[in-house]
Amino acid sequence: MIFHRYHGLGNDYLVCHHSVAALLSHQQIKRVCDRHYGIGSDGLLIDNDGADIPSLRIINPDGSEAEKSGNGLRIYARYLFDIGRVTHKPFLVNTAGGQVRCEVTEDAHQVIVDMGQAKFSPAALPATVEGDEALALPLVAGGHNLSATLVSMGNPHCVIRVEKLDLDLVRQLGAEIETLAIFPKRTNVQFVQVIDRNTIRIGIWERGAGYTLASGSSSCAAASAMRKLGLVDDTVTVQMPGGELAIRFSGDFQVNMRGPVQKIATVTLDSDCFRDMPG
Repeated sequence: MIFHRYHGLGNDYLVCHHSVAALLSHQQIKRVCDRHYGIGSDGLLIDNDGADIPSLRIINPDGSEAEKSGNGLRIYARYLFDIGRVTHKPFLVNTAGGQVRCEVTEDAHQVIVDMGQAKFSPAALPATVEGDEALALPLVAGGHNLSATLVSMGNPHCVIRVEKLDLDLVRQLGAEIETLAIFPKRTNVQFVQVIDRNTIRIGIWERGAGYTLASGSSSCAAASAMRKLGLVDDTVTVQMPGGELAIRFSGDFQVNMRGPVQKIATVTLDSDCFRDMPG
């Protein structure tokens, strides 16, 4: 079984053909993503190459499926470029969270993705919160009183503004916020510090993956929330432990993301990896 390992700012994914993914059970996917017993990754990107438009499925390391991933899309776009299925011209990709437009720049290490419209309706996440928007939703987690803005980028996000970012607090509270009862499909979580009108710093807890160094959709959601609150302008640099992404807004919260991708390795996994698994 062949996997192609890439990372975007330290957020790493394994890309495989759908014929490989079809051989893997839910538990085996978790084993492949495990950093001690498998190859190790923040998720699995499944390439459905038979479609007229490239189609991407995104599997979290806990085996659950994600609707959309910004870093995953950039990595998938770079993979398609590396195998010669796309050129430097813009192209479309289908995801469970909607169709997006991608472009691999002349540099090839930089990939641009039009992530679509940020939506602030709780129903879009979904979240069982009344109202058309939730821009200052009071939350309590781990004894902390928090204020959240809910955003959908085709996948759910709970964005929490803080005066000073504390990554230990992200690790401490992330799992609890992810699984709050108001989020029936769980949620991604971002803690955000506004540095100035063109810069924010975020810490990320990803649904199904946990604490991560970087996330494209989380960057888009966090920047969108701060733009909605009037705290940043139409161009925003998002700083994360893994590096920086450039976010640009146009129209009615249409979000464009640009950032780097690097290939790490092509890995062949031996079926002996699964020998000691039950069933």
